[in-house]
Amino acid sequence: MKRLLPLAALLALSSAGPAHAGLFDDTEARRQIMEMRQDLENRIDATSRGQLELANQNEQLRGEVARLRGQIEVLVNEVESLKQRQRDFYVDLDNRLRKLESAAVQPQAAQAADPAAESAEYEAALNLLKNGKHREALTAFEAFVSKFPAGSFTPSAHFWAGNAALQAKEIASATNHFNAVLGKWPNDSVAPDAMLGLANSQQAMGDAKTAQRTLQSLVERYPTSNAAQAAKQRLGKR
Repeated sequence: MKRLLPLAALLALSSAGPAHAGLFDDTEARRQIMEMRQDLENRIDATSRGQLELANQNEQLRGEVARLRGQIEVLVNEVESLKQRQRDFYVDLDNRLRKLESAAVQPQAAQAADPAAESAEYEAALNLLKNGKHREALTAFEAFVSKFPAGSFTPSAHFWAGNAALQAKEIASATNHFNAVLGKWPNDSVAPDAMLGLANSQQAMGDAKTAQRTLQSLVERYPTSNAAQAAKQRLGKR
């Protein structure tokens, strides 16, 4: 009996050894699982934050695009409005000039070689200008004044050529055409507006002092004209 006790103790120790080792293995496995879970959760959190930041950036970009589209739409509307005002200005000014010229055109028309052709070419050039085709209009008006140097519409053609040249940034050409009106037809109905155009040309060339003197001369030479009223506003007079 005494010999059996050590044997039983030995068996108990041998059986407890594997159980204790298994306990440590399970704890290590649990620790690794917890670490893996924490790492996965950290990655998920980082991904979520990244997606949220990306969503915010996308929202900001969409807002910026919408804002830019709104600005573009406003600019397009302003350009179209400016073009329409410019066309209306040309039509209104041309109508006023025609009323002033009507008395002079009739007697001169009989002397023209082909008054119908003159009128047609003048209208064609004027339509180019009304449609914003400034360089084409300038070319057409210059061809007109060359073909009809003493025609009924020649003073007006020079005036409109000056305006077309001014819009096309051909300042020297504009100056020449406005001076042609003032030099050859100072009493024509377009002369006051030609002098105003000359002042605009001088201003465009950076010669503000000469432009101011031209405006003053306009007020003195054609005091009752609409151009003189515009000149007074530019000069700050009432």
